[in-house]
Amino acid sequence: MARRIAHRILVALALLSAVAGCGYRLESGTARFTDPSVRMSVPPFANRSTTPDAGVVVAMRFREELRRSGFQGSFGNISPNYLIEGTVREIRSEIFSYGKDRFSLENRLTLVVDIRVVEVVRGGVLWKESGLSETASYYSGTDAQYTEANRRAAFEEVVRRIAVRLSQTLRVLL
Repeated sequence: MARRIAHRILVALALLSAVAGCGYRLESGTARFTDPSVRMSVPPFANRSTTPDAGVVVAMRFREELRRSGFQGSFGNISPNYLIEGTVREIRSEIFSYGKDRFSLENRLTLVVDIRVVEVVRGGVLWKESGLSETASYYSGTDAQYTEANRRAAFEEVVRRIAVRLSQTLRVLL
C-alpha cells in the first residue's frame, strides 16, 4: 500500500517536472496568491555553501519567479502575512565524465535547499521541506575561465529551477 502511494507521488512529481520544463504553470483555485494586500517577507537565504552569493541569488530569483507566476502582493519585512526562510545547504560539483586526457569533461552541479514558510498571523508553519535539490551539467576544460563560466551558467540554471519549484508549490499552498 505504501509502495503504491510512493509510486503515485513519484509519477505526479515526474508529470509536474515535465510540465514545468515546457513552461506551463499550474493555476491555484485560491485568490490569496493574487491578492494585492498579501505581504511576504523573503529575506536572503542563509548560505552554508562555498559559493559566496548563493543565498542572496536564490532568494532574489525566488522573488522574481513569484512575480512571474502571478503574485500580486508586496515584499517586505514590515508586518508580513507570510515569512519565507530558506537555507542553501550545499552546492557540490561532481565529475560526470572524463575526456581522453583523463581530465574531467562534464561535471554535475547540485544545489540543495531547505525552506520554511510561516503564516505570521496564525503563527503556524505552512510548509517546511528539507533537502530540495536540483542538478545541471556543465563542461570543463583546461581553461579555468571557460570552466568557471560554464559552472556559473549551471549555477544560474539550478537556481532558476529551484525557484520555479518553490514558486509553484507556494502558489498551490496559498
